[in-house]
Amino acid sequence: MTQTPQRVELGLDTFGDVTRDEHGELLTQAQTIRNIVDQAVLADQVGLAFFGVGEHHRREFAVSSPELVLAAAAARTSHIRLGTAVTVLSSDDPVRVYERFATLDALSHGRAEVILGRGSFTESFPLFGFDLNDYEVLFDERVELFSRLVTEQPVTWRGTTRAALSDADVFPKTENGLRAWIGVGGSPESVVRAARYGYGLMLAIIGGSSARFRPFVDLYHHSLGEFGHDRMPVGVHSPGHVADTDEQAWDEMYPAMAANRDAIGAERGWGRYTRAQFQHDVGPDGAVYAGAPETVARKIAATARTLGLDRFDVKFSNGTLSHERLLHSIELYGTRVAPRVVELLAEDAPGRP
Repeated sequence: MTQTPQRVELGLDTFGDVTRDEHGELLTQAQTIRNIVDQAVLADQVGLAFFGVGEHHRREFAVSSPELVLAAAAARTSHIRLGTAVTVLSSDDPVRVYERFATLDALSHGRAEVILGRGSFTESFPLFGFDLNDYEVLFDERVELFSRLVTEQPVTWRGTTRAALSDADVFPKTENGLRAWIGVGGSPESVVRAARYGYGLMLAIIGGSSARFRPFVDLYHHSLGEFGHDRMPVGVHSPGHVADTDEQAWDEMYPAMAANRDAIGAERGWGRYTRAQFQHDVGPDGAVYAGAPETVARKIAATARTLGLDRFDVKFSNGTLSHERLLHSIELYGTRVAPRVVELLAEDAPGRP
């Protein structure tokens, strides 16, 4: 009898980082958004499984309305699934989130996914009139309401952070339901929450070894069983960049990533991001997947084995890294990294008696 090889889908995420052109000048946010749609089109052409767009409300990132960008991508793609990375549900309204994604699902012929999260950036809270002291209760109540809305049945609900609903029916309806995940950065409570609602678990691993997240995966599968749900997918989101050689990938990614990290870190009290830190992060115990196709494929396969993954999403936009380099990275990721990951995982399933 032969063991079935582990199957892992490969996807891409972007936060819509505002990039520089070939002369070193920052692009407009409008051009950055148009470039993201072109990047999604290429991701579809090279056979990748998923393209995610994050939500931010600050100058370094061009996308504050991911669903509109994804709708434009839906009109120009055929197969790739389209979703967020993440939707900051705490500062949004669950009814509107459902309506927007149900609309995206219609436009994409059933390819929409929503990844719900609290978000590590908090600019949306004061922007939309929410109190950060309500950080936990906002997410708890909104996830609970959203879980009822995606049943696509009339909803009666009462909470403390928005108006109550009484037998409210929400439109449009999807044709086959809406696929949902919860993004988790490192909280056991969030893992259990994902399991409680029967949503996929998307682990945002942006620092340290992926192996330290294995207890979260075990907790998730155990909790799914406790709540009476069938097995649901586990994914990872981590930064990365693919180029023709390791050195090229590192030399391209580091200055762009450092500029972004240092700008945000100045607000949060972080130290400067050094080349030594970066080289550790691209090593086997780091959370950055950067290098030549073989290097990146081997590291993804190792993470997939360790965590038993169903999907791995590379955050391919990193600071001011140019559109042209991002396109080359996407092409290599789809044509060389993805098939090589399949080969490496197949090697783990030899014939056995």
